[in-house]
Amino acid sequence: MPATVPDASVRTAKKVQSVDRVIIRFAGDSGDGMQLTGDRFTSETASFGNDLSTLPNFPAEIRAPAGTLPGVSSFQLHFADHDILTPGDAPDVLVAMNPAALKANLGDLPRGAEVIVNTDEFTRRALAKVGWSASPLDDDSLAGFAVHRVPLTTLTLEALKDSGLARKDAERAKNMFALGLLSWMYHRPTAGTEAFLLRKFAKKPDIAAANVAAFRAGWNFGETTEDFAVSYEVAPASAAFPPGTYRNISGNLALSYGLIAASKQSGLPLFLGSYPITPASDILHELSRHKNFGVRTFQAEDEIAAIGAALGAAFGGALAVTTTSGPGVALKSETIGLAVSLELPLLVVDIQRGGPSTGMPTKTEQADLLQAMYGRNGEAPVPVIAPATAADCFTAALEAARIAVAYRTPVFLLSDGYLANGSEPWRIPAVSELPQLRVDFATAPNHTDPDGTQTFWPYLRDPQTLARPWAVPGTAGLEHRIGGIEKQDGTGNISYDPANHDLMVRTRQAKIAGITVPDLQVDDPTGEATTLVLGWGSTYGPITAAVRRIRRTGTPIAQAHLRHLNPFPANLAHTLAGYRQVIVPEMNLGQLAHLLRAAYLVDTRSLTQVTGLPFKAEQLAQAITGIMKEIRP
Repeated sequence: MPATVPDASVRTAKKVQSVDRVIIRFAGDSGDGMQLTGDRFTSETASFGNDLSTLPNFPAEIRAPAGTLPGVSSFQLHFADHDILTPGDAPDVLVAMNPAALKANLGDLPRGAEVIVNTDEFTRRALAKVGWSASPLDDDSLAGFAVHRVPLTTLTLEALKDSGLARKDAERAKNMFALGLLSWMYHRPTAGTEAFLLRKFAKKPDIAAANVAAFRAGWNFGETTEDFAVSYEVAPASAAFPPGTYRNISGNLALSYGLIAASKQSGLPLFLGSYPITPASDILHELSRHKNFGVRTFQAEDEIAAIGAALGAAFGGALAVTTTSGPGVALKSETIGLAVSLELPLLVVDIQRGGPSTGMPTKTEQADLLQAMYGRNGEAPVPVIAPATAADCFTAALEAARIAVAYRTPVFLLSDGYLANGSEPWRIPAVSELPQLRVDFATAPNHTDPDGTQTFWPYLRDPQTLARPWAVPGTAGLEHRIGGIEKQDGTGNISYDPANHDLMVRTRQAKIAGITVPDLQVDDPTGEATTLVLGWGSTYGPITAAVRRIRRTGTPIAQAHLRHLNPFPANLAHTLAGYRQVIVPEMNLGQLAHLLRAAYLVDTRSLTQVTGLPFKAEQLAQAITGIMKEIRP
């Protein structure tokens, strides 16, 4: 194995430039390991102490034809020495592993951006696959950028010539060569990546050694080549974080940890009934690793069986969860209605993606809000909450569990692909900071019949929450009827009485409407704003970044972000009435705006986008500014 990477403090006389932030995008074929490369760079950046935000972007095809535009996979990372909120609008550095990666991302590059291209892949055949008759490296097409021509494949093969690997296997390590080069370029730690590679390929030591060797060769290439005369330093974001222990975390991982924490805080065993679906499958994968915490995972044969098993677990006294995305929600809708009728706690985690139907499985969207609100037959109200950031998925999972067990109701948790796959620093909370979610199961009869007999009424309600008692099957004397047919108030017997049905429908609605949720917090520093930008879910980062840009121009503007979408916070009507203009950016065609107009008769202005990608901060700032200019004094 080649010599180890020199310590970052031991460098040649090359110039080192300090910058406050950088946006890097790795792009290549889906088989080039761009997600792994970006993930490793992100992990080392997190350990260094920078604030960061990521945007993995990959094709829906399992393996699109190599070298084609549909097969391009990319990973964008924004890291800084200060608080940041988004993965960045445009990359400062693009690493393009082939012509398709260059062409697919060229339109996003600002003038002056650095472009590192793998020249070995710019063959006539590869160029033809993307519609180029000549190489852009040989004309003025890239004149506006700082282009670094690096034969990544050749250099990787040279570094591994004594490894004993076949050429095809050795070539696969070129992503690690690129990672080593970028690690040198931005002074990233290296020990963590080397240790990771040794663990990942522990059963294939020759592959592990080759990847480490390629990584070191890339670092040393940056140190010695004349093409890279400058490296860059981005200081840790010390002032951006409150004191604590931090780790880098993705939204799906944070959500998984939140569910485990909710299980421990409630004293209930966690049961996940799931069917694999992008982009929710990682939650199933992660929870299946934690049997030591009493977690049970069940991969069912389809979406309907998955939620049926979860609802059965809820009846049996578990903290029950089912995970899915939009198409799966459609299949689960009947059982969600059954959970409403049974009044049992059930968490329905919807990691939203582009639709309709199969749509764009690997692209993000937040177009399931109305489906979550109304996508069932009859009057079947459910609470709906949405996390704002990847790390916030942890807290949102705890909040969803709180509502579910306290009010005996299914709860929708609406995340999306952007939050699920993106990552950011997360402060690990102390156990003492977590909410107490203890559950009191029914253990004895709760009603006295006229003849004095003590009986159990499964629909006798708590006067504060309107929740019915939760009786674990097998508890002596608490046997009761379940099913989807309408229940008689109190007794739970089957009832077709019109007046009783009216009472039960209104009671179930009142229970959801009466859920206690925190008031909406408004960020209005000057108190002089006449425009409020209101968002929900993953639009938090782009909206906040856009609002900051507008404020830097001296224009007052207010911002608020909804976590609870059903019921709305009690002060929402008063808040909306306090502003002349309410702008609602959403990654759909205006679903929250529709709900606000219906509930409060507020003339909201929608800013919508359904491209499968999150908003860009500058684009959003310009759109908001344009609407604000329309307001007459």
